[in-house]
Amino acid sequence: MKLVLKVYKPHLFGVITVIALVLARAMSELALPRFLGLIVDQGIARSDTAFILKTGFFMLLVNLLGMVASFGSAYLSSKISTEVGSSLRCRLFERISEYTPSDINTFGTASLITRVTNDVNQVQNLSMMSLRLMIMAPLMMTGGIIMALSQDIKLSAVLLVALPVIAVMVTVFGRISLPMFTSMQTKTDGLARVVRENLSGLRVIRAFNKRAREEERFAKANRELTDLSLRTVRLMGLLMPLMSLLLNTAVISVLWLGAKRINMGTLQIGSLLAFIQYISQILFSLLMVSMLFISIPQAMVSVRRIGEVIETEPGIKNRKELASMPSVSDLEFSEVSMRYKGAESPAICDISFNCKKGEFLAIIGSTGSGKTTILSLIQRFFDAEKGSIKISGTDIKDISQEELRSLMAYVPQKTFLFSGTVNSNVAYGGKSELVTEAIETAQAADFVYKMEDGLGASVARGGTNLSGGQKQRLAIARALARNAPILLLDDSFSALDAATESRLRNALKEKTADKIVIMATQRIRSAMNADKIIVLDEGRIVGVGRHEELAAGNAVYRELAGTQLEEAIHE
Repeated sequence: MKLVLKVYKPHLFGVITVIALVLARAMSELALPRFLGLIVDQGIARSDTAFILKTGFFMLLVNLLGMVASFGSAYLSSKISTEVGSSLRCRLFERISEYTPSDINTFGTASLITRVTNDVNQVQNLSMMSLRLMIMAPLMMTGGIIMALSQDIKLSAVLLVALPVIAVMVTVFGRISLPMFTSMQTKTDGLARVVRENLSGLRVIRAFNKRAREEERFAKANRELTDLSLRTVRLMGLLMPLMSLLLNTAVISVLWLGAKRINMGTLQIGSLLAFIQYISQILFSLLMVSMLFISIPQAMVSVRRIGEVIETEPGIKNRKELASMPSVSDLEFSEVSMRYKGAESPAICDISFNCKKGEFLAIIGSTGSGKTTILSLIQRFFDAEKGSIKISGTDIKDISQEELRSLMAYVPQKTFLFSGTVNSNVAYGGKSELVTEAIETAQAADFVYKMEDGLGASVARGGTNLSGGQKQRLAIARALARNAPILLLDDSFSALDAATESRLRNALKEKTADKIVIMATQRIRSAMNADKIIVLDEGRIVGVGRHEELAAGNAVYRELAGTQLEEAIHE
């Protein structure tokens, strides 16, 4: 609830204006039956045409004012609700962008997408309804009761029976529906997860001929959501007919009792007509409340889910006192250990090394040895549970995350390109004037300039219209265009042929002579020209040196080389 109040705070004046307009509309609605009763009892009964015209004119004027107020409140409530939805989406996106990979895994990608889209829509729709109905309904009910009592106290006894029955009914329906809506949102997450996995893994599904299995998974998730939705709709669908039945029963009761009072001469026809309209307004306001009770449980579940994301602090935060950004001269690991959440054993253990400006450091090891973990720690995607990582003597935890990452250019193991153009993807690194040079250094010019639009050539989301090697070279170009003092390469040559890789290594050596370059790789060929090679095995350093030294005396390095090109040991 604090979250809801917080997002409404900037719209306080607008909310007050809506309340004023709704109040004006409610007063208009409450005044009309009174005018009608006067026309019947004092105008028609006495054949007073002047009174009828005069009162009718006032009715028309009040009705017009009510229409203007209704239009104004509808427009403002829609505008405020849309802006509230936009604000919530921005807050969610900002918070998610601060999350570490571990934080995102806690919620699940599909769930986060659902919260940003479906849950915000639920809150936005309720906001639009509540700004008008939640204010209008109490005003109409309270005003209607007062006006009904002013017409006839004895007939008002009907309300003493109808109102408690309706209140109990709405409360019971609300309590039953809340857990159903909670479960519905969870099942919506599950369905979104199945769809996302199928779209992301489409090639694997087809390659293993598992389409039927995935269709069964989707059908099961879809059926569970559909069945629950039907139960919820049936429950909510039952509420409206019951409310209508009570409303009509109350009106019939009033007509029956009123007719007897008219025959006795204790009640006028106009007063009865006005009373019927007031009791209809009272019960209609309760119908509006019941509509809100259908929406409120579902929206409250969405509010809770949105609040969970916004109120969950990211696992990695900037310290209150931060050091100024250092001039990069070296990068040092000192007895660093790190364990992923839920893992039984550490990903890396007691890692210590130093890499100076102008050096090319290669970290080599088999799959799962901890290479990517080291690169992730340098960028503070995770924090080490033991030891320290320093840049020019300054602990990276004392540098803001934004400034720390501005010191680095990164080529991830899994290449990702954004939808757009070649130019927009390479310039994403930060310096558009370096795009052409970066493309040439990354050995991407041979295919980029053969494309019909060159730098303006279209790139699909994820680079699906490019080959693996082309995507990898554009990712390297993107990192080079950033021109950062630290270049991190995570198995970035894996999709390149030997000739292209050789040209790329030579070009990089020239362009990164004043930078710290750290490459994680499994390939001897990619690491053999490094100034220093660190050999990892099961998260521990088992060898440090140049290619010749390790090839001669390090068993793990020799084993890696033996599984690749035998001649690499003798080069």
